[in-house]
Amino acid sequence: MIGLRLYLAQRISALVMAPLVIGHIAVMIYAVQNGLSAAEILSRTQGSLWWGGFYGLFVAAVAVHAAIGLRSIIHETFGTHARWLDPLTWAIGLGLFLLGGRAVAAVVL
Repeated sequence: MIGLRLYLAQRISALVMAPLVIGHIAVMIYAVQNGLSAAEILSRTQGSLWWGGFYGLFVAAVAVHAAIGLRSIIHETFGTHARWLDPLTWAIGLGLFLLGGRAVAAVVL
């Protein structure tokens, strides 16, 4: 049952990430083509709930997706049992979420 939940969580996080990645790339292309500096970009994102929500959702989806993917890689490489994989997966996901959240806060707040 846990395997099915992890499978679904990873697939749903991928569905969430796909349009966010496209949006992020589109914004980067726009910024580069218009010659925006880092200061100009930050002036546009500071205090924006929309950008905070966009990148906050992006961070959450990446944290879930990457933690589950790394869980599979670690299990296949080292044959680690669920006793160690479950807490490791949670630690990786939480670590990614905290690091990403810190980056989003720095850009938006």
